[in-house]
Amino acid sequence: MLTGFKTLVRKATALFTSENIMESPLVIPKEKHSLTDNELSPNALKVLHRLNGAGYDAYLVGGCIRDHLIGITPKDFDVVTNATPEEVHSLFSNSRLIGRRFRLVHVTFGREIIEVSTFRANTTIDSSQAPKHDENESLKNKDTARSSHGIILRDNVWGSIDEDAQRRDFTFNALYFNVKDRSIHDFCNGLSDIENKQIRIIGDPRERYKEDPVRMLRAIRFAGKLGFDLEPETAAPIKEMAHLLDHIPPARLFEEVLKLLGSGQGVTTFQLLREYGLFKYLFPDTDAILNSGWKRNDIDPERFVLQGLENTDLRILDGKSTAPYFLYAILLWPSVCLRHEEFESQGLPTTPALHQAATMVLDNQVASTSIPRRFSTPMREIWDLQFRLPKRYGKRAFVLLQHPRFRAAFDFLLIRELSGTELDGLGAWWENFQHAPENQQKDLISKADPRKSDPDAKKRRPRRRRKSNAAKRQSPEN
Repeated sequence: MLTGFKTLVRKATALFTSENIMESPLVIPKEKHSLTDNELSPNALKVLHRLNGAGYDAYLVGGCIRDHLIGITPKDFDVVTNATPEEVHSLFSNSRLIGRRFRLVHVTFGREIIEVSTFRANTTIDSSQAPKHDENESLKNKDTARSSHGIILRDNVWGSIDEDAQRRDFTFNALYFNVKDRSIHDFCNGLSDIENKQIRIIGDPRERYKEDPVRMLRAIRFAGKLGFDLEPETAAPIKEMAHLLDHIPPARLFEEVLKLLGSGQGVTTFQLLREYGLFKYLFPDTDAILNSGWKRNDIDPERFVLQGLENTDLRILDGKSTAPYFLYAILLWPSVCLRHEEFESQGLPTTPALHQAATMVLDNQVASTSIPRRFSTPMREIWDLQFRLPKRYGKRAFVLLQHPRFRAAFDFLLIRELSGTELDGLGAWWENFQHAPENQQKDLISKADPRKSDPDAKKRRPRRRRKSNAAKRQSPEN
């Protein structure tokens, strides 16, 4: 996507220090790259031009430039500027201030949101000397703060574009597009790493992961999404420092899981998460089951999870949407099956055992990644329907077909079959039933009715004999 790309990379590499911080940025003029206004969001351009018109510096930054150079159509367009959040907010009536940890401005154009941040200063020289923050202490009126573990709790100290580049996570995200002259500015040797298809963190990896452990997840996400390798020094501390994810709020990790496994490269990302020891901090129960080797005739946990992620990847590549609750239902199903088995062995009937299992699994999971109720309720319904879909006789099939979660439960059922669970052709039966005319639907129900094929099932339960009036009068109760 760049004219003379390799020549520029060779020139740029000589300008960098050992920590990938340039003495001065490599500036690529518009004649040397192919990023034009046609590839950019018109709304992002409006934001840039208005900021420039008001006397502020403003650039597109990060992912939209990186993706274009790699050959991926950019989707998100982030703007960075020397205007403070309050100054940005005052320029756009369609904007709102958000965030405490990082103060940002969201400028809204219908469904599209352009995120605008202010250049941040480099305040991360040595976290061992940085003042630590008591988690019970208020952050009000503080521009910067760290937890007792060294994690950045707030970072709202404004700086220059050079300092802002050093605050970025990976080198290929420290690329800036200047709308005034259409040039690209490379501050941290990102072009070289794109050329070499590798992910390199800016600065000391241990220090940067300590500041924000989620950067380890982002490294894995980019590796899965882009097909890049982790640069050795960037990869080296991850297994050792993975435990720091325990100190990240579950709500934030919930969002990260959706990005990690809902990007269209879920299978690869899942395998990388397990390879680097990160998966167990996101799904501890599932990870324990996968490592234990537990399986039974109706479920092979690892095969099932991989099949579910593969189907999700295919849907995304086909441009179809995926619901977060479906992804979580897949990842937690092995735990539900195991707990359900345990409760049944204690004498609970099937349905109460399932409800108890679902409650236990969800309660355990929210300690790692929060699950909003609007997602946990559909998950329970999908699991419940796995036990109801085999019961198709009478009017039940028509009732189940109208269930609001039927389609998701049916897709879930197909994944179970594809992963090796033998369900006696249940998926094909429901596929036929959905599309058959009414008379054929009745035939399908009749053939599936166990009372038609099992003589014992035809036997009606003996009716309870009513007492005669005389017997009633003689009863001690009367």
